[in-house]
Amino acid sequence: MSDLHRFEHRAMKTVFTLRIIETDPKLAHNAALAAFELLDMIENRLSRYIEGSDVWQINHMQSGDTLFISELCYDCLRVGLEAYNQTGGRFDITLGRLIEHQKQQLNGPTPKVVGQLMLDPERPAIHCPQSGREVDLGGIGKGFALDRMQALLQEWNIQSALLSAGSSTQLAFGTRSWHIKLNGDHLTRNIELKNQALSASGTGIQGSHIISVDTQSLATTQSRIWLLDDSAAAADIWSTTAMLMTNEELQLLIEHGVEIYIDQPEA
Repeated sequence: MSDLHRFEHRAMKTVFTLRIIETDPKLAHNAALAAFELLDMIENRLSRYIEGSDVWQINHMQSGDTLFISELCYDCLRVGLEAYNQTGGRFDITLGRLIEHQKQQLNGPTPKVVGQLMLDPERPAIHCPQSGREVDLGGIGKGFALDRMQALLQEWNIQSALLSAGSSTQLAFGTRSWHIKLNGDHLTRNIELKNQALSASGTGIQGSHIISVDTQSLATTQSRIWLLDDSAAAADIWSTTAMLMTNEELQLLIEHGVEIYIDQPEA
């Protein structure tokens, strides 16, 4: 009997797949069920489309409101805030209106970026000094979920696994190396993933939806990028940010040791 066990679950508009290495099939099964239960909980807190979710409530706040939220949502928002600072404002989780306008190709003028949200530094709460901002955690939610699922599986004494959120984000932990094939319009590459996360960002599936906060419009410089980092959330953040970088800026990242694969014609 194989020690590799595969489990699938639909969430966040994709299929999450767990490939677990474990000699005890029952343990692998129960651990996967617990991980998927956590995944559903995360989606029910973070989705802007589920009425009553934390993010749905945030997006309906009025000026002067304070909202207490779940620890899960609070932690994800904190990761997003740190990413905003680390990326010089390029990764912004409060551009929900702009992103939705672009994804749905809505008619009319592009929504203006107005309003302000403030995360409480000491308790799981968010303040709205001025309404107008909308949170969209689509650029980080899958990676955040995979990181949390990895931690839970390790609590179940799972020693090695590959966790995938569709084809966009993958997270490997343990002693096993996993062979991953990157397929783009111009790039085909086989890589090994071990104790790392891989995230792909591009315009092929959802179209042009990555927004520049500077120009408040589409500003991608590449069609598809894959990026590796230590955590799935970080890989999601930086692969999205990399889509807004110039070739010169991408080269600087590579020179600083960031592993990036760019789908572009060879020079």
